[in-house]
Amino acid sequence: MVYIQFHLRKGVSTTGDLAENLLEELNCKTAFTIPVFGGLPISESVVVTWLIMAILTILSICLVRNLKVTDVGRKQLVLEMGIGFLYQFFDGILGKRGRRYVPYLITVALYVGVANLIGLFGFKPPTKDLNVTVALSLMSILLIEYSGFHEKGLKKWLKSFAEPIPIIAPINILEIFIRPLSLCMRLFGNVLGSFVVMELIKQVCALIVPIPFSFYFDIFDGLIQAYVFVFLTALFIKEALED
Repeated sequence: MVYIQFHLRKGVSTTGDLAENLLEELNCKTAFTIPVFGGLPISESVVVTWLIMAILTILSICLVRNLKVTDVGRKQLVLEMGIGFLYQFFDGILGKRGRRYVPYLITVALYVGVANLIGLFGFKPPTKDLNVTVALSLMSILLIEYSGFHEKGLKKWLKSFAEPIPIIAPINILEIFIRPLSLCMRLFGNVLGSFVVMELIKQVCALIVPIPFSFYFDIFDGLIQAYVFVFLTALFIKEALED
């Protein structure tokens, strides 16, 4: 009887700890406040985003210095292979008409990838903040609709909402709101779900056992989510560009 009560109490404590940790992860902490307009709070996710921007900017400056046309070094070869692979990947989806949007997609892929991996270095990933994933999704849907408007013109763009038959126009209009919600919740939900699974594994298993799972959820799954986000954005842009 004592054994059963001990395990019941342990289970309640474990559940309570998990709920407390989850609420802490969902809580958008304020890093500091700028004394303007009565105090402008700057959240932790914004500060980490600034850090990611600084890292990517410094890396970009370092990697593109002293580029050569002949007698190319190993660093430049690796850089060209990586950028060439990304351009070929998005070109295969978007085609020639969508090449102008490839730099945006590469930038978002790099940001989301680094944001998902930065938790390995003790920082809270910005993608765990719903505000960040909402902002990314809104930027993507604005670009998607702009690509269709730019390619077709105002008349054809408006007419595309009534295709293939006018009766489904409300559904096509509703997709404008559904797509960013889908992109947002898919990215946020997977990142948060990985955190919940890892917390359960840490509480149930020994200290060393969660290490391979951490590699999967923190590295592999984080990169997969970056890939899925930009892949779906590219598909939606391709659909908007089609006649």
